[in-house]
Amino acid sequence: MHLLLLCRKYQWARISINSFQIWNVRFWPFHRQRPFCKCAICQSRWFVGQMQNICPHLGHSLSDGLDEVQKAEMKAYMELVNNMLLTAELYLQWCDDTTVEEITHPRYGSPYPWPLNRILTYQKQWEVRRKMKAIGWAGKSLEQVLEDVDQCCQALSQRLGTQPYFFNKQPTELDALVFGHLFTILTTQLTSDELSEKVKNYSNLVDFCRRIEQHYFEDHDKDSSASAASRSSKGYLPS
Repeated sequence: MHLLLLCRKYQWARISINSFQIWNVRFWPFHRQRPFCKCAICQSRWFVGQMQNICPHLGHSLSDGLDEVQKAEMKAYMELVNNMLLTAELYLQWCDDTTVEEITHPRYGSPYPWPLNRILTYQKQWEVRRKMKAIGWAGKSLEQVLEDVDQCCQALSQRLGTQPYFFNKQPTELDALVFGHLFTILTTQLTSDELSEKVKNYSNLVDFCRRIEQHYFEDHDKDSSASAASRSSKGYLPS
């Protein structure tokens, strides 16, 4: 979801990127990890989750201005986001029966003809549920997952405080990662608003998402004003 949101961070580092659409993200051919970026100079590829040192040959890093203690803290918060928010999103998409039947199955299988759409969807669901079992999330209730999300948002909210970004006055890899997840949660329609409401309880996180959207997206996208107005009118991103 919202693949471009994470990729936009490369523009923050002033690296030129090209994006294109494919009909299903599972067709990315890079060790089954999606999304990834490819350097036009050295032809190296990175999974977007590998935020640090995007391309050593270009010498770009969003965290160059941080000292070693701050970099260690940044990595710890990134692990928190990946372990909590990412896992919670997967749980909601593939383990909540109502969401699976009403949203995930139709959306995931939409590019394929029957019966391939059903086969691939159930295969993906089996993969995710096996992962949830391996990490101890299979036995969690929805209420427990939402509580984990709330605790993660609370930690992020406390770290952000009244700052424009998590570290200093410039965005880092952590800002890109948090924005990608929170914006997705705030703007993706699910069968209930329980997940997005957890984020909306922290006004500085909502302001953080709005600030990045306005600064890095609306200045570049021709249709941004219409899309932002549409999201605001639907209540996805509070104004």
